[in-house]
Amino acid sequence: MGAGLPWDVSRTVMVRAEEETDPSFGSPPDQRSLQQHMRYGFFVADKPAGPTSHEVVAWVKRLLELDRAGHGGTLDPNVTGILPIGLQESTKVVQALLESGKEYVCAMRTHGDEEEPRVLETLKLFEGEIFQRPPVRSSVRRRLRTRTIYRIDYLEGDGRNWLFRVACQSGTYIRKLCYDVGELLGAGAHMHELRRTRSGPFVEGDAVTMFDLVDAIDLWRGEGDEAPLRRVIRPMEDALSLQPKIWVRDSAVDAVCTGASLAMPGVLRVESGISEGSLVAVMTLKHEGVALMRAEASGDEILESEHGIAARPVRVLMPRGTYPRAW
Repeated sequence: MGAGLPWDVSRTVMVRAEEETDPSFGSPPDQRSLQQHMRYGFFVADKPAGPTSHEVVAWVKRLLELDRAGHGGTLDPNVTGILPIGLQESTKVVQALLESGKEYVCAMRTHGDEEEPRVLETLKLFEGEIFQRPPVRSSVRRRLRTRTIYRIDYLEGDGRNWLFRVACQSGTYIRKLCYDVGELLGAGAHMHELRRTRSGPFVEGDAVTMFDLVDAIDLWRGEGDEAPLRRVIRPMEDALSLQPKIWVRDSAVDAVCTGASLAMPGVLRVESGISEGSLVAVMTLKHEGVALMRAEASGDEILESEHGIAARPVRVLMPRGTYPRAW
């Protein structure tokens, strides 16, 4: 059986203390100026076949006249689908996407005629934890590693061509999965076509073509209409939607922005599902991303403890001085 899907996890918010946020500092993500929206924004590209992931990022940087951008998981040139691109400061959030899982629709071609029941049975053998060595053409070291395939859903086949959906941990090579399936079947197989249909919280309905981006930029620069550009660029916080969250007091925000650990008294709310070592998103009461941190205790322990460290910094997202210094 496959493992549970990371995007199907249900979380509840547990309140440790109540406090109001000062509207004078910070800004809810949907109320940022367009310049700030782009600085802390994500463009979820629908990558076409042909260009590399790096080329798509370079186009987005040039079109938006940005200094920095980075993508959340490489797609081979001939692979299409969702390529989340962090703009400017949002490149710091890419790490969270890499821990959130991916989903693909794959067309596999077997090198001999196969019976449907046998193909289904073989595909199911690859659900759960598997060993993979990245293919020769990969961008990482070719060392053996484990990856989790959460689920494989068979869609259709005709004896040689087989269509299925794969939900998997980031870093799983579908090309290698097809090769390994072919080895078990005996006659061999290869990946014929591949489309990424999910990257963490982003699904196909969120993806935007490069043509749509160009149109939105033209409307903004030519007519001063910001609305289309605001629609195609998502707030950075959308990329954090699958991460378990900790909400903090206004008085704790600037300390976290300096790289300090988060102390228990600074915590107001905690989402369920946090265990020691979890990567968590620390948020303001206005739902702004402050930092990515590693939990030093479980969610229940954070709720009940008056002293100690709740989480330690991994990546600060918010610039110092956004909230007043209170330490």
